[in-house]
Amino acid sequence: MPSALVLIDKQQGWTSHDVVAKLRGILGTRKIGHAGTLDPMATGLLVLGVEGGTKLLQFISGSDKQYIATIRLGASTQTDDAEGEILSSTSAVGVSAEQIDAEIAKLTGEITQVPSSVSAIKVHGKRAYDLVREGKEVELKGRQVTVTKFLRVSDPRRVGEYLDFEVVVDCSSGTYIRALARDIGAALGVGGHLTELRRTKIGNFDLANATEIDKRPVAIPLSEAVLMLFPAIELSFDQAQDIVHGKRISLEASGMIATTWNSELLAVLEPVGTELKSVVVFPEVFNA
Repeated sequence: MPSALVLIDKQQGWTSHDVVAKLRGILGTRKIGHAGTLDPMATGLLVLGVEGGTKLLQFISGSDKQYIATIRLGASTQTDDAEGEILSSTSAVGVSAEQIDAEIAKLTGEITQVPSSVSAIKVHGKRAYDLVREGKEVELKGRQVTVTKFLRVSDPRRVGEYLDFEVVVDCSSGTYIRALARDIGAALGVGGHLTELRRTKIGNFDLANATEIDKRPVAIPLSEAVLMLFPAIELSFDQAQDIVHGKRISLEASGMIATTWNSELLAVLEPVGTELKSVVVFPEVFNA
């Protein structure tokens, strides 16, 4: 397969690394990476770069994301999701939809969030989840994240002494949806955790265009994929030659742009003063 991006609908039980390994076997190349991990319990969109497509992943991983999730009230768990040991259990049947919505509103906008203790954040050089597995207590610092939309999209339904409901969340990169579930449950005094999580968008990339790993992946050529990230312009021969030779060029741009040569992606450029310098270059497309 030529350099491209591939959108995969990850199934439950697979790690993101499992998907990468499987795709390496399908496509016959080791040069594959992904733009943002999904936990094994989670499903949904993984954006993967193949060959030169890996160069674009740095511009995708920090994009805003959208999730559909099921939150369960009435129990807190060690991992803040259904895969963790239950730490406490309290009947949630007296919690109203109005109370839930009030707590959701408090967690919308610019918020300070303490990540789950079993996150991949490093503490003194080790992943937090590894420290938890070793029986050590982990205290992570709060971080600023942005939740642009947090909406309950189903009525709370009783499951024994628990209450389950679905939400849609649009948020900045680095937001932990299971931490939102944990914090709602804690605020209501009954505990909370995630039972389902599905990522539906990363930036302008949508789950609707993804395929499951056991089906032949659909490749998005880089010249198309980059248009979902930046505005693009076609370079002249002299400009393209300068870019390939590591020179800066003069162009009007208010931010990062993609440049093409013969309709193929040549480089991603960023402004430096009155000029543009290369961040990523694909010199193989320029045949001078």
